[in-house]
Amino acid sequence: MIKQSNIAEYSVEELQTKLADNESELANLRFQQALQQLEKPSQIHQVKREIAQIKTVLREFELGIRKGKE
Repeated sequence: MIKQSNIAEYSVEELQTKLADNESELANLRFQQALQQLEKPSQIHQVKREIAQIKTVLREFELGIRKGKE
């Protein structure tokens, strides 16, 4: 899990890569949950939260609210 303050340090490309990784991880966690193999159900919540944070920062870049490494 990355911290909110660290998300701002990533470039747009790095954020998009991290977003894709997290979305595939979420699918994997949901699959494990369906098979009753998930040891920590709280992981799903953490990954979903991180996805939302990354999407928020990407949207801020898109709107020009956040300036940084693009």
